[in-house]
Amino acid sequence: MSDRETDKIVADIMSAARNKRIGRRGFMEGMMATGAGVAAASTMWASKVAAQTPKRGGTFRVGVHDGNTSDSMDPGQYDSVFEIQLAHCHRSFLTEITNTNELGPDVASSWSASDDASEWRFELAPDVTFHSGKSLTVDDVIASLNHHRGDDTTSAAKALLADVTDVVADGDNAVIIKLRSGNADLPYLLSDYHLVMLPSDGSGNAIFDTQDGTGPYKIVAHEPGVRTQLERHDGWHREGAWFDAVEMVVLNDANARQTALITGDIDAITDVDLKTVGLLTRAPGILIDDVPSGSHVTLPMFCDVEPFNDVNVRLALKYAINREEIIQKILFGYGSIGNDHPIAPSLPYWADLEQRQYDPDKAKFHLKEAGMENLKVSLSAADSVMSGAVDMCVLYSEQAKAAGIDIEVVREPNDGYWSNVWLTKPFIFVQWGARPTPDVMYSLAYKSDAAWNESHWQNERFNELLLLAKAELDDAKRQEMYTEMHTLCRDDGGTIVPFFRNRTMARRDNVMHEENIASNWELDGARGYHRWWFA
Repeated sequence: MSDRETDKIVADIMSAARNKRIGRRGFMEGMMATGAGVAAASTMWASKVAAQTPKRGGTFRVGVHDGNTSDSMDPGQYDSVFEIQLAHCHRSFLTEITNTNELGPDVASSWSASDDASEWRFELAPDVTFHSGKSLTVDDVIASLNHHRGDDTTSAAKALLADVTDVVADGDNAVIIKLRSGNADLPYLLSDYHLVMLPSDGSGNAIFDTQDGTGPYKIVAHEPGVRTQLERHDGWHREGAWFDAVEMVVLNDANARQTALITGDIDAITDVDLKTVGLLTRAPGILIDDVPSGSHVTLPMFCDVEPFNDVNVRLALKYAINREEIIQKILFGYGSIGNDHPIAPSLPYWADLEQRQYDPDKAKFHLKEAGMENLKVSLSAADSVMSGAVDMCVLYSEQAKAAGIDIEVVREPNDGYWSNVWLTKPFIFVQWGARPTPDVMYSLAYKSDAAWNESHWQNERFNELLLLAKAELDDAKRQEMYTEMHTLCRDDGGTIVPFFRNRTMARRDNVMHEENIASNWELDGARGYHRWWFA
């Protein structure tokens, strides 16, 4: 048994013990089966289980950044951090990303595929109920997925389900998803934050403009851009939901978030201002959670708008950014270097491509190839997207001057950034959460017809490879395809990816969680609401 396999077994045993699925005897037997001695197992029981066993009670108050008055209850329109956090708190998905960044069940208790992965069967967990008291049915699941399909849908997740040809019931407790071609990643894809379970209207349509859901907490009061109050859904189908209630407060200003945490008005915050993280670590009663992740920043350029429609201009802007300096001065080391494609070293099918370096002379060369000696562009940003976003763009502007590039940084209003700036202005600052596989990320934001193709990039070879890779079951061949796709993104694409960001969050020291937390979204993959508890 490998060390990784042993670590996974140990984590599963600890989780079972903390959630009272096994007692001390079962814990001791399981730990000794992994090779641990009696003394070591006893110590782990005392320090890792007995002292960290979840308890019910209390109201979990969370300060969330990136909340907007335009935030929607339509999951097809989710795009802000607040919407993503709320979705995981009050709604459910077929699958989830676990606290060890693996795939796990949510509404679906199990799944299986045909030999070519073109047909998948999902068995539903029993006794799943909506907050309204209605039981979840296969009709609800079908309507929920179909909400993102079809010519008339306005959902941003349309591209994710583009290859789905049908979703049908298989008896009363399972659904079958049929695909145009094989997709080995489908169960991962179904954990995407848009694909929540909604009630059906009885005619095949999902009721999306409702606050109803099947998640761990039900909404009591909701004011977009301000706060949401929730209480435990006693009919939730899973373990956890240890808090009696949850209050999510929009705190877009980093100083306001951290002050509220220090004063005890808030129990946890989704994002820490990295300029002051050192001071925050010294504040009494505060703990920092810092988790490496595939979360990344993009600076997308509209490839169909001058001057970005010239690949030489795009390359000039990519060579004009000093990534290492940005990581040190903006992230204070809490991140890793990017290479102008969205797949981090921690994700499947990463490729060790030659790293693009800061090179003003190469930037000048590409400007000359574009018939320019100088270039002036505007770059929009808002600190609600990420603490330090505007400062990063200003630093980039200073770096680019050595290449003869004048970048005017536009500080946009925090409220309404996603509706008024993103996908609207031709050169902006964006932060993305990690997606579990390259196919999910590329299908959402790089595929030619994706609703979130934020750079308007069109590359025929890339789109051809995207279809081939998702159906390819040979891992080595799949790696070759993704390597070529990463290279196309880096060298032809319209997106600068300067770095991958750690998830750096903070909580009061009476807020407890298991040893591992997920890195795909803030607060344990946005599932701290049901995984965490008060000491």
